[in-house]
Amino acid sequence: MVTSGVNNYVWGVSNVLSPGGVRYCAQNGPANERTPAVATIGLSAALEQFHPNELLEHCKLAECYGFRGVMAADHFQPWVPAQGHNAFAYSWMGALGAVTGHSFGPGVTCPSFRTHPAVIAQAAATLGAMFPGRFWLGLGSGELLNENVVAGEWPDPLIRFEMLQEATEIIQRLLSGKETRYRGRYFQMNKVRLWTLPEQPVPIYIAATGPQTLKWAGKTCDGLITPGASHEKLRGILDNFAAGAREAGKDPAKMPKLLQLHISWAETYEEALQNALVEWPNGGMNFPKQDIRSPEDFAAMARLVRPENFTGRVLISPDLEEHRAHLQGFLDLGFDAIYVHNVGRNQEAWLRAFGEQVLPRLRV
Repeated sequence: MVTSGVNNYVWGVSNVLSPGGVRYCAQNGPANERTPAVATIGLSAALEQFHPNELLEHCKLAECYGFRGVMAADHFQPWVPAQGHNAFAYSWMGALGAVTGHSFGPGVTCPSFRTHPAVIAQAAATLGAMFPGRFWLGLGSGELLNENVVAGEWPDPLIRFEMLQEATEIIQRLLSGKETRYRGRYFQMNKVRLWTLPEQPVPIYIAATGPQTLKWAGKTCDGLITPGASHEKLRGILDNFAAGAREAGKDPAKMPKLLQLHISWAETYEEALQNALVEWPNGGMNFPKQDIRSPEDFAAMARLVRPENFTGRVLISPDLEEHRAHLQGFLDLGFDAIYVHNVGRNQEAWLRAFGEQVLPRLRV
């Protein structure tokens, strides 16, 4: 008997809650029992590309097919106009926690410009209190695309890093439950405390690729988020993060290391390529994007993107074995979880194909 009174049918898969809170997928059995303890592959939820209600349905279906966890994009604007959305990540994550059993967090929030870090701490504490042990907070130094909404100066990378350090310190202090006053170079906060606190601490993961940020993240925070790249580059990223952790007396092997990965799968190569060119041309831009201001600017640059520009950045293939090997290679490097974004709008077919033919064949 379903006590919630809700029977959600997601593209033919019945997704319901039992009295004990176990999510059932009629096609596959209990969602949290169907998949054996294998590698953790989650969904990278592109809130800049899909309507928030549609994306909730994707996440429910992903859970039925064995995906575990969601990394939610925190965007104020899409990369290009064709993507077409900018739903607020923190409103959406509250709904996600209520309708799925996923663990989740933002990938990532910049706490330095459009939102004061105290407000981010409040939001994180609320989600942590509502969904104990399921919410993590991903932080980064930001991109002009999303932060220029409040106008003002866009500082150079070093200043943005210093701002991230201060903002993270404020968030950590507030999440500790202590009354806190802060007077920093970039942020001010009067004496205040958080009253609604989570039962379990909210872990803070830092998005980083540069050596200085990586070492600081390993030393100061709880885990790492980084984008897909060559194995050589990723080894260097993991080494720098581990060095910072060891400097603080921490064991990097016990610290979560999350990878965000963009791929394009479809039933034919031509369709997969077209999806990448139309929906995710930013994936073919092999240069820093933090200083680009608008979706229209990205769209102008997208006209220069060619199929070969995706090589090494977005795997474009209809071959599920090629995708399995691609994921396995990153797991073998030492990543604990991979959050995958299929850039096309063929989400139902992709989730089903990966859930049935890729995820069960991955090994830790």
